[in-house]
Amino acid sequence: MAPKSQSTRMSRKAVSVSLPTWRSNIGYEEGEEWVIGKMQCGYPRFFVHPSIQKLAQEIVRRVGDPESETATLFATLKTARICESFIVSKVSAEEAQKVRIVTFVPSSQAGEGATAVTSSLFAVVYNKEYASIAKQVWQHSGNGISSRRGEFCLRALEDGFLVEEKKSAASESLSQRPCKGPRRYQGKGSISGISRGSSASTPTSTDSPSAANGAEDGRDYAQFIEERFGRNLSTALAAQAKVAVRRRIAGVLTADVELPEALETTSAEGRVSGISEEDVYLYPSGMSAIFNSHQTLLAARGPLKSICFGFPYTDTLKILQKWGPGCLFYGHGSSEDLDDLESRLKNGERFLGLFTEAPGNPLLKTPDLVRIRGLADKYGFAVVVDETISNFLNINVLPHADIVVSSLTKIFSGDSNVMGGSGVLNPQAPFYKLLKDTLNREFEDLYWAEDAVFLERNSRDFISRIDKINATSEEITAMLKASPLVKDVYYPKYSPTRPLYDSLRSPNGGYGGLFSVTFHSTEGSIAFYDTLEVLKGPSLGTNFTLSVGLEEVSDLRGRFQRALDAVEKVAK
Repeated sequence: MAPKSQSTRMSRKAVSVSLPTWRSNIGYEEGEEWVIGKMQCGYPRFFVHPSIQKLAQEIVRRVGDPESETATLFATLKTARICESFIVSKVSAEEAQKVRIVTFVPSSQAGEGATAVTSSLFAVVYNKEYASIAKQVWQHSGNGISSRRGEFCLRALEDGFLVEEKKSAASESLSQRPCKGPRRYQGKGSISGISRGSSASTPTSTDSPSAANGAEDGRDYAQFIEERFGRNLSTALAAQAKVAVRRRIAGVLTADVELPEALETTSAEGRVSGISEEDVYLYPSGMSAIFNSHQTLLAARGPLKSICFGFPYTDTLKILQKWGPGCLFYGHGSSEDLDDLESRLKNGERFLGLFTEAPGNPLLKTPDLVRIRGLADKYGFAVVVDETISNFLNINVLPHADIVVSSLTKIFSGDSNVMGGSGVLNPQAPFYKLLKDTLNREFEDLYWAEDAVFLERNSRDFISRIDKINATSEEITAMLKASPLVKDVYYPKYSPTRPLYDSLRSPNGGYGGLFSVTFHSTEGSIAFYDTLEVLKGPSLGTNFTLSVGLEEVSDLRGRFQRALDAVEKVAK
């Protein structure tokens, strides 16, 4: 088991879980009941948070049949329609008629005042037997609501400040009329559900059984908000937090600073010439950034096949396969793969965009972005690079990309208690104007106010944390590399693609906090895994060691040495 000092850091908002043994990890991956059945929470895209489950149950109790139906929840009509259309495409025409979107909006009593926080809610309601289909959308798109938004909406629903909107043109579902494409639901007067001084939409009618709990008994919305958040969340604070986060990601903010200074101080240059925080878009998760980048390219360029280059995070490949006309998959991400791609391009094949990771996981190989950029420029496809593993302080991939995506859930946040993602446009790239114009029409701010505040606070010391993690990781990987018990260490520093990685390194950049290690036998691998006294879970990039964290080097060396000693015992 993990040391108590680590396990007590976890909270009910934790975005990972600990799987302390080899057997429990396999049980988790294979969906065995003895593991899955005991989990109270998990990574939010794979395990729907209990507070969101409770909200979905309450919604179905009000608008559906709790015995046979369930719901998946989204913050906007557009994201709900993506889920609805996916379910409808997988079921019979008769069953498709039963899939529907139910809209909940702030009541007329909610959202009054310049600092009021509100949220609409869109529930895709369907038969329980199709839950596994809806779960694909939740997992792959990353667009689902966060647990903090879920808790807010549940309380607002119970107190009568969030009410069902009866049928209107805006809330018709795909099963009742054809959808001609995404439509922006969120008005210009809101920031991810935060009212800017005007009253929220008034529902046409409501039969909410609990409407009298708050709104009709004289309890005002200001009191509701104070009870939920205290006095520390407002339109201004959430908007400022998002600006500060976007400035850090753009690279125009180059020091560990508090929020007031982050709003005042910027450097002259960011990651590329001409970039600003206006080129950074925030999403509720890293997967949402990838999903919506693909959606943006489809909207901008039409239905072209994509390229998945290198062995990707599984959901990236699923997105490219399940939405749009499919993809060409190069699992090795090698120079030979680029030769094949170039041959196809010379023969007239055309593609939407190439999606890749720099470096990839678990082998930590770096793609040849210079050659990829050259092919993209010559043959007219976009380049989307996921930089999550290394992060932009260590390498700068933006000059070679049209869009750079990242999971902010990982080391950018570090505290393992909030999800987030970003997409960054390169203002020097060929498709910049087309993508910017498309995002001006299509982008929806899905990022919940409270999550933004947590992410901004967590990321204030991002720079100093990265420096320590880089240094510690180099020491630990060198220790493992020197051990005859270890078969291979996969780390950008030791990869055959290190020259490609080094060509992307920032002046003070390191090799990141993630590495993989293999042993000469399965028994040795099991002994190492089971003995290593760190948290082990389906995530990475925390301040404590899932990938390398902020512990003292001597402490981690001791833990790794004890694990190596266990390997030695089984090898004898």
